[in-house]
Amino acid sequence: MSAYKQESHVRSLLKGISWRIVATIDTILVVLFVTCLMGNCSLEFAYSIAFIEFFLKLAVYYIHERVWQFTSKENVVTKKQTIYKSISWRLVATTMTFIISGAILEDFGEIAFYIAITELFTKFVFYYVHERIWLKLPLGRIRDYVYRKINKS
Repeated sequence: MSAYKQESHVRSLLKGISWRIVATIDTILVVLFVTCLMGNCSLEFAYSIAFIEFFLKLAVYYIHERVWQFTSKENVVTKKQTIYKSISWRLVATTMTFIISGAILEDFGEIAFYIAITELFTKFVFYYVHERIWLKLPLGRIRDYVYRKINKS
């Protein structure tokens, strides 16, 4: 097994998919919570926002991961670095949530703002934990598995 210093594209993609699953569930719950608090519960809005976010943010997440890989030169990622990465992602993702929510709701007012602000806090925690969990999986595990499967064929 080789000593890898950077995440593979496959790992970044799988990490993005696992994050989008967690984040999509959170989005649905946040949109339901906020719309219900505002007196207009809407599962349709929750699913619509979550569906669009899943695909758009998956692409942007992948780019964010690759940029982070490019700028990170160290083999060990500290908790402080994970916090910085979490902040940078939340700035991008929360802005996207506000825009997507406003577009779906056809109103960039209070509801879209409250959805984005609520998500800012819930997803910051989830994202940080997600990052720390993925750091437990050593680099190269997925890459080596894929190479072994390709070479068996």
